[in-house]
Amino acid sequence: MKTRKNKTKLISFEEHLDNEYGKRGTPTRDKYEQEFEAFKLGVILQELRKEKGLTQEQLAKKCGTTKSYISRIENDASDIRLSTLMRIIQEGLGGHLRLNVTI
Repeated sequence: MKTRKNKTKLISFEEHLDNEYGKRGTPTRDKYEQEFEAFKLGVILQELRKEKGLTQEQLAKKCGTTKSYISRIENDASDIRLSTLMRIIQEGLGGHLRLNVTI
């Protein structure tokens, strides 16, 4: 019985991104990074809402927006204004927003 050697070379996630979207600073990679950050924001807000035991409708009422807007944010289908994000976090979730900028 012959054994087959696996010739698949493992690469890092960074290398994978370079191969799929180009190096950092290229338009395609920048678009990917921006969309990924929006996705992460939606996931974070959804997790925080669920930790607080709130439905999308309850969160929307607490911060003066609509259930559909909360849903669009959580599902990465809507851009969000900073003022709205702050209101959702402060009034809706009782938290504080801290920003971090990297260059």
